[in-house]
Amino acid sequence: MDTQSSSPEAPTSSRRRFLKAGGLLSAAALAPGLAQAATARTRTTASDIVMADAIDLSGWIRRRKVSCREVMTAFLDHIDRINPKVNAIVSLQERDGLLKQADERDRQLGAGQYLGWMHGLPQAPKDLAATAGIVTTSGSPIFRNYVPKQDAIIVERARRAGAILVGKTNTPEFGLGSHTYNTVFGTTGNAYDPSRCAGGSSGGAAVALATRMLPVADGSDMMGSLRNPGAYNNVFGFRPSQGRVPFGPSGEVFYQQLGYEGPMARTVTDLALLLSVQAGFDARLPMSIDQDPLSFATRLKRDFKGARIGWLGDFNGYLPMEAGVMDLCREALKGFEAIGCRVEEARPDYAMEQLWQTWLTLRHFLIAGIASGLYADPAKRALMKPEAIWEIENGLRISGAEVYQASVQRSKWYEALRKLFQRYDYLVLPTAQVFPFDGASHWPTEIAGRSMDTYHRWMEVVIGGTLSGLPVINVPAGFNAAGLPMGLQVMGPAQADLAVLQLAHAYEQATRWVQRRLPALIA
Repeated sequence: MDTQSSSPEAPTSSRRRFLKAGGLLSAAALAPGLAQAATARTRTTASDIVMADAIDLSGWIRRRKVSCREVMTAFLDHIDRINPKVNAIVSLQERDGLLKQADERDRQLGAGQYLGWMHGLPQAPKDLAATAGIVTTSGSPIFRNYVPKQDAIIVERARRAGAILVGKTNTPEFGLGSHTYNTVFGTTGNAYDPSRCAGGSSGGAAVALATRMLPVADGSDMMGSLRNPGAYNNVFGFRPSQGRVPFGPSGEVFYQQLGYEGPMARTVTDLALLLSVQAGFDARLPMSIDQDPLSFATRLKRDFKGARIGWLGDFNGYLPMEAGVMDLCREALKGFEAIGCRVEEARPDYAMEQLWQTWLTLRHFLIAGIASGLYADPAKRALMKPEAIWEIENGLRISGAEVYQASVQRSKWYEALRKLFQRYDYLVLPTAQVFPFDGASHWPTEIAGRSMDTYHRWMEVVIGGTLSGLPVINVPAGFNAAGLPMGLQVMGPAQADLAVLQLAHAYEQATRWVQRRLPALIA
C-alpha cells in the first residue's frame, strides 16, 4: 500500500542541513548552562543515561561526554530489566546489530558528521508505523510477519536525524481501542500499576517513556491515542494540527484526516524537539503544512499573565465521569492559575450527541476504506477482532450522502470552537472519563451507572479534539488516592501548535508531575 515519493520539499531539506551543522538544536543553545553543568560532572552512569531528559542526553552525545555505544548499552540493559514487567517494547532487535549501529554513530561524530539532535538516541516507533527491515504487525496476526520495504515518513525523518531503531512499541490491533492488547504480543501494563490499562493506542510508547526505556517516543492519534496513554502514564502526548506531521506514505492522501502522528515525551521541551523532526511539508502529502519545523526548537518560555482559559469539563454533565476524575482535574486547573491564567466555565454552542453521531459516521467510513480489503478475504476476516469487523461492516453500509452530512456537522463543530476562541485563548478538559482500569478487561462497560453502547464510548471526551483538527496536548493532572494518573487536554486555535506547547511548558514548570512521581518500577 506504500507509495514511492519524490524528495521532500525545501523546508525538510534545509532542516536536515541545519541539524547536521549542529546549529539551534545543540543542547547548549537550547538550554544555557547545560554545557557547563554537564562538563562539571566527572562520571556519567548507566542510570544517569536512562533517567536523563532527551535534550540533556543529546547534548552529552554531541559533546562526546558519553558514547553512542554507552547509551545503547544502558538502554538495552534497562529494557531487559523493565520490559518483561510491562510489555511495552515489541520486536526488539538483536543487540549486536544495535551496538554496531551505535558504533557507526560514534564514528560519524568522530568524523564531524553530526546528524541532528537525535544522533545515537534509541527509538522504537509505534507498531502501526512502517519500519523498513523491521516487522510491522499493526497488532494483527494478519501482519505477524510483515516487513515493510519503506519507512513511514516520521520514521524516515527520525533516522535522518540520527535515531537508532531498537524495536517497536505495542499497540492494539489496527490501533482500535484505547487499551493496548493484541493476540500477537499480548497486553501492555500501565507504568504505575502493570495490572492496569496503559491506554492506547500508543500505550506501548507511553509506558516505554514513563519507565525510561526510551528518551522520547512517537505515536498516532485518531481517538485520543496520543492523549489518553499520556494521561494514563503521566507523560505528555501531543496531537498536532491537522497536516502538521505528514502521515504516510499512503495510497489515499485526501480523505484520511482524522488519524495522524505526533510526539510523546516526559518534558514539553523534549516533545517540541521531536516535533521539529516530525513536522514539515512533504510533497507526498499535499495537505501537509508548509511551515518551518525549526520553529518548535525555539525556547518555550512565555508570560501567561492574563491568558484566558475556557474549562469545558464534562460538557455540562453530558459526559459521565468516574468518581474522582472531575475533582482531580478541577484541582489541576490551579496549575494554570499559578502561572497567571484566568479560568472560566465554557460551553460550546453545539449538541454533543450530534458530535458522537458525526464521529461514528466518519470513523466507520475511514476504517472501512482502509481495511475492507482485508475483510473481503474470509481467511483474513477470521483473524480480525470483533471491533474491527463492527467498524468495517458499519462503514460498508454508509452512503456518500451520509458522509457528506457528517462532514458538514464536523464543520459546524469547528465553527462552534472558533467562536469560543474569540473569547478564550485556550480550552481545557479532562483527557479521560475513567482512571486506568483492570488490564484483563476489554473496556469499561459503564461509567457512573451509564452503560457504554460501543467499545469506545468510554473515550468520548477526546473526539472533540480529533474532529476539530486543532492542536491539543495531554498534560499530567496528578494522581488519585489509588496512585493512578490522570491528565488534562489543552486545546488551542487553528495551527497554534507553538502556543499550545508554550502553555503546556509553563504549566509543566508549575506542577512538575513527571519529576515528582516516578513509577515504582524505576523509583
